[in-house]
Amino acid sequence: MNDEGSVDVAAAARHERFGRLPEPIRRQDMTESKEATPSGAVIDAYDPERSWNHFSCLALDMGL
Repeated sequence: MNDEGSVDVAAAARHERFGRLPEPIRRQDMTESKEATPSGAVIDAYDPERSWNHFSCLALDMGL
């Protein structure tokens, strides 16, 4: 009998904690929008120091 009472207390505590769904999150709160390129940025500028970043080369990766 005592064991059943403790089960009821545990079930009530579990139901109090997990018995309801969390508050819904609005879609506006989950997404962030920003410009693809910063305004005033030069898109097609050639930079010889960083030009190797745009291509993958196995020989370069292996240090050859």
